[in-house]
Amino acid sequence: MLSEMYELFARIDDPEDFKLFLDDLCTYKELEQMAGRIAAAKLFMEDKTYIQVNEVTSISSATLSRVSRCVKHGEGYKKILKKYGKTEEK
Repeated sequence: MLSEMYELFARIDDPEDFKLFLDDLCTYKELEQMAGRIAAAKLFMEDKTYIQVNEVTSISSATLSRVSRCVKHGEGYKKILKKYGKTEEK
């Protein structure tokens, strides 16, 4: 099921279609949480501290830790935000 979902996401090429789909798929709170994680990842990629990131995002310390770990050791945030986001490449 997960692979089908990933493939479906990858095929959606219209931002408005993707927004409509996510609005139906997720609760508003879930969307806010995902947006907060993306914002935190961008800030960590700009070498901001935990305190600075927390001030901007107000997400939990556990979530901040996970996002930081993913930015440092993972591939997803860095690849996607550098390729599609508006984050400066470092």
